Parts: sequence; structure tokens; C-alpha cells
Amino acid sequence: MVRTLVVRGLLLGLLAGLIAGGFAFAFGESGVDSAIALEEAHAAQEAPGHDHGEEALGHDHGEEALVSRPGQKAGLFLATGLYGLAVGGIFALVYAGLRGRVGPRSDGGLALAAAGTAFVAVILVPFVKYPANPPAVGDPETINSRTLLYVVTILVGLAATAIAVATARRVTAGPWARWGAAVAAFLVPVIAAWTLLPTVNEVPEGFPATLLWQFRLASLGTQLVFWAAFGVLFGWACDRAARRAAGVPVTAVSPG
Repeated sequence: MVRTLVVRGLLLGLLAGLIAGGFAFAFGESGVDSAIALEEAHAAQEAPGHDHGEEALGHDHGEEALVSRPGQKAGLFLATGLYGLAVGGIFALVYAGLRGRVGPRSDGGLALAAAGTAFVAVILVPFVKYPANPPAVGDPETINSRTLLYVVTILVGLAATAIAVATARRVTAGPWARWGAAVAAFLVPVIAAWTLLPTVNEVPEGFPATLLWQFRLASLGTQLVFWAAFGVLFGWACDRAARRAAGVPVTAVSPG
């Protein structure tokens, strides 16, 4: 059963990754192009201030990238596809552990709930504190510290989710009390982390705010499209498999 779930997760994760790649290509690549153009224009303005000798001319800021922009755009789908493969496999293993123990009893409902929870814990919690930046934003010397802080917020989101689930299972006063306690248990460590972790603001002065938020929203939207597509596809496939196992025709329509 676990093997079947993993294969299903890999295939549907790949499909959801390609769907998310299409969204990123349509809504995010124009922002990346604009950010790169700004970066190149800024580098061109700085060049005259350097040594004007032949040695300086050999160190130009317009050096060709290792991968051309058309190659990068094509590679976007490869990246999102591989991301979908990895996430789909991991999700399937987690889903197999949760099935029958936590969450909705229906396979499709559990898949949707797990995908939504993963999006909030792994994507939204870090994004609120450390939103994505376009290529022209960020100091290369701080990439390690920024990556570490981002990973810490992911761990906080996952830990907060585990605390919320454990809290919900302990509350028996009713659904509203259970949900309220779970939400509070989730928000307390998350808000504490948002408050205590250092702020990172490396946006250069004069960088267009519209372009910055266009990129950030496209980045968040890509993740939202991926998790929504994957949750729906995985849930549909699990429900279909469950109906087949129960001997229910998959094309049957239940009476209203």
C-alpha cells in the first residue's frame, strides 16, 4: 500500500509541479526579467566609477551568465517538476502515516487537509517573515544566514502544526472548542518566532516596490497553485482507489 501511495505521490507531484511551473512562467518570469534588467543597468552605471584601464575593462559586469535566460525559462519547468517529484514522494509517506490516525476519515479529505496544512506550515509561515526576493535583491555574503533563518521558520511551522494536532486531540468539549484550541496552539509559537527571529531587509534603496511585490506574490502564488493542484489530484486519486477497493463503480454518481 505504501509503495502504491509513493508512486502516486511521485507522479501526481510531477504533474502538479508542471502546472505550478506554467503559473510561474506566466506570472513570474516578466518580473524576473525586469529585476535582471535593473541589476544590469545598475552595474552599467557603476562601471565608469571603476578603474578605466584595460584590466578594468576586462572585468565587466555584463559577463554572460552560465545559463541564458531562454535556458533558465525552460529550466523552470524542470525545477518545478523535480520539486513536485520530491514533495510528492515525501507527502505520500507522511500521508501513509497519518491515514486512519489523524484528520478526516475519507482519503480525499485527508489529502486536502494535509496539503493545506503543509502549505501553511512549510510555505506561508516562512513567507510572512522572509518573503521571496527577485534576483537583484539580496547580499550574496548573507545567503547562508538567510537560508538558515528560513529553515528555522519551516521547522517552527512544522512544530506548531504538531502541537496544534496534539492539542486538538486532547480537547473533547466540541468541534468549535477543539478548532479554537488548535488554532491558538499553532499561532502562539509561530507569532513568537516571527517576533523573536531577526528581520532581514536587503532591498536596495530605490528598488521599485511594485516589481518587488509582483515577484513575491507570483512566488507565493506558484506554491499555492502547486499545493492546491497536488492536494486535489492526490485526494481524487485516493478516493478513486478507495472506491475501487470497496467494489464501488468509480463512474457511479451518488444520489443527491
